[in-house]
Amino acid sequence: MARRISHVIGIDDAPFERSHRGQVLVVGAVFAGARLEGVLTGQVWRDGVNATRVLAERILASRHRTHLQAVLLQGITLGGFNVVDIHALQQRVGLPVLTVTRHPPALESIRRALLDHVPGGARKWRLIEAAGPMEKMAGVYVQRAGIGPAEAARLIASTQLHGKLPEPLRVAHMIAGGLAQGENRHRP
Repeated sequence: MARRISHVIGIDDAPFERSHRGQVLVVGAVFAGARLEGVLTGQVWRDGVNATRVLAERILASRHRTHLQAVLLQGITLGGFNVVDIHALQQRVGLPVLTVTRHPPALESIRRALLDHVPGGARKWRLIEAAGPMEKMAGVYVQRAGIGPAEAARLIASTQLHGKLPEPLRVAHMIAGGLAQGENRHRP
């Protein structure tokens, strides 16, 4: 019998201006079941290479770490094209890691943008490819590390409280927008 995953952190980045260069706020919303238990913040470089390290450090240093059972990311990139290595993150924190999106990404457009315009784009593209294909489950698209498809589908479905997006990601998105812009403006 599969274990029930109830303690989850959802992570999203804050909105930023297209012209912004520098650090971008990242917010983690820690949930125990349907209850918000805590909020973590950090910063990653716009189009940088530190997202995996920053997330691992923030999660491992958190007082919530001992209860966490899974990490949900709003997509595989933070701060533009700062690509998270989901397999390295999963190994460092010892928790399943899932990327979640509402729609399948335009992979060919992303590949071209990375290879043509982003320093280190070839390495970043390899990280996206290594994360595996997007799998449709529970009405969203998922990449996963450290968790099987059936358990991942149960986790996603059990955290969808107010729509298709898991509640930890929906709340992280709202908090990040509120902190960066004074209030959240867009639906996650």
